[in-house]
Amino acid sequence: MDFVSAVKSCLGQYAGFSGRAVRSEFWWFFLFQIIVMVIASFLGDVVSGIVSIALLLPAFAVGARRLHDVGRSGWWQLLTLTGIGVLVLIYWWVQPSEA
Repeated sequence: MDFVSAVKSCLGQYAGFSGRAVRSEFWWFFLFQIIVMVIASFLGDVVSGIVSIALLLPAFAVGARRLHDVGRSGWWQLLTLTGIGVLVLIYWWVQPSEA
């Protein structure tokens, strides 16, 4: 999946927590988020806050779909609240898809 189709897919399924997301879709959308957040930070705090809130739900949705693709529940994203759990999530997000 290329950059444009990954962003379209993620934004098109902005609240779709069911299904699967391949590695490329997840990481291209992650890169899109980083780029948009950097640009928004130059435009001011208010714009940055609005962009952060706007991208929050699609980020959780694609994260949950990616976890489904490796055989985990989307609820595992709650590990981000622990701080160190982010490392576990990154490990799962880079794993190849299950058959």
